[in-house]
Amino acid sequence: QVDLVESGGGLVQPGGSLRLSCAASGTIENIYFMAWYRQPPGKERELVASKTSGGLTNYLDSVKGRFTIARDGAKNTLYLDMSSLKHEDTAVYYCHMISPRTELWGQGTQVTVSV
Repeated sequence: QVDLVESGGGLVQPGGSLRLSCAASGTIENIYFMAWYRQPPGKERELVASKTSGGLTNYLDSVKGRFTIARDGAKNTLYLDMSSLKHEDTAVYYCHMISPRTELWGQGTQVTVSV
């Protein structure tokens, strides 16, 4: 069984930056959809950024221009580069990958934006 392991969360001041990583514990063949979701306190989980195997990307309006989703295919690792962070970006962030054979979620990593 392959797991997704996230890292890079933490406490950051407003205006700061973080890089989240999501590494697969094994090989996942033919991933066609990769994404980051987040769940702010007391709210529903929402899609933050996604990337298809064809290279199409999509971003939540509130993060456009500040967040970038990227993939290192050789390492089966997904990244989320976050800059100009705001209080409202505080949430648990989850990575998600889909292939023809499997759909995986990470365990979540906490991002807190606060002074």
